[in-house]
Amino acid sequence: MSRKDVGCPVEVTLGIIGGRWKAMVIHELIPGTRRFNELNRALRGISHRTLAQQLRELEQRGIVTRTVHAEIPPKVEYELTELGRSLEPVLMAMHDWAVQHHNELNEP
Repeated sequence: MSRKDVGCPVEVTLGIIGGRWKAMVIHELIPGTRRFNELNRALRGISHRTLAQQLRELEQRGIVTRTVHAEIPPKVEYELTELGRSLEPVLMAMHDWAVQHHNELNEP
C-alpha cells in the first residue's frame, strides 16, 4: 500500500484513536490487562454501552484483544495488541505536549 492509498497518515491515526474515549481506553490499557469494570471505573463519565462500543471498535481495528475466561460469572479481559502497544509513544507525546503547554491552553 502506498502513501497515496491511505491518505493523510495523521487522519488515519485519528480515525483509529479519535473521539472522546478511544485514546483514554488505550491509555488505561498501557500498564496491562484490565477487566471491563476496571476500565469503566477508571474512565469516569463513560457509560457501559459507550465503553463496550469503543472496545468493540478497537478490537475490530486490531488495537485491543478481548479474552473471555470460562468462569461463572464470565471473566472478560482486555489488553493491547502489539499494534495497540505501538500507539504508546503517540499517546505519551500528546500527554507531554499538554503538560508542557498547559498554561497556554484555554481550558476551563
